[in-house]
Amino acid sequence: MNDTQLQRYGRHILLHEIGIEGQQRILDARVLIVGLGGLGSPAALYLAASGVGQITLCDHDTVDLSNLQRQIAHRTSSIGQAKVSSARAAMLGINPEIICVALPLRADQSELDTLVAEADVVLDCSDNFTTRYAINRACIKHRKPLVSGAAILFSGQAAVFDFRLSGAACYNCLFPQDSESEELRCATTGIFAPLTGMIGTIQAAETLKLLAGIGNGLSGRLLTVDALDMIIRQSTFQQDLHCPVCTNRSSAP
Repeated sequence: MNDTQLQRYGRHILLHEIGIEGQQRILDARVLIVGLGGLGSPAALYLAASGVGQITLCDHDTVDLSNLQRQIAHRTSSIGQAKVSSARAAMLGINPEIICVALPLRADQSELDTLVAEADVVLDCSDNFTTRYAINRACIKHRKPLVSGAAILFSGQAAVFDFRLSGAACYNCLFPQDSESEELRCATTGIFAPLTGMIGTIQAAETLKLLAGIGNGLSGRLLTVDALDMIIRQSTFQQDLHCPVCTNRSSAP
């Protein structure tokens, strides 16, 4: 770590839980963020500011005027641009030392397998169940920690699925794919702007702790936020022994 980095990341280094060793782990890390909207925007900015060495961004969408109410990585001048390109510019503006790879695509299962395999931690900042389940499967396959977030209306949630641990629950254990969960969209239901910042920032915090190897984090816990009445709750969850997605994975690392 050079003198400039010691100064840039000095407030992290002062935290004895992180220190120089923890910050170096962050600098050496590779993170994948799927979705650069309301959740991915604050997560990406904080991870860039914190010095994550390589951040890969994956999103097929372009910036729209209606995004700017909450998707803070983008600017009015970015309207019409790929979200990954807009976010990359904002991230490098904060920290030009990081490597930021922008992939303007909707990744299918095969592409996610490749991207997840190359990452140390994966952030699911997507807005649809199809992508969430695909990311979950790829993280199980490659035993990579998954930091999941979701937000709609005034309600948000975050959880960590650490597949490095034996018997860790997966996203499908918590929200079974064959359930009749209603998929709500911001475009038709609305969303409270600061809520996405709250959840996305929690995702960034959980990611940094995983990379630095500190704290207990949200592994095996679901954090829910009611931003209307400002009520924050936590509940625990365990692996569903009958889950068709994760219970057949090999016990080998």
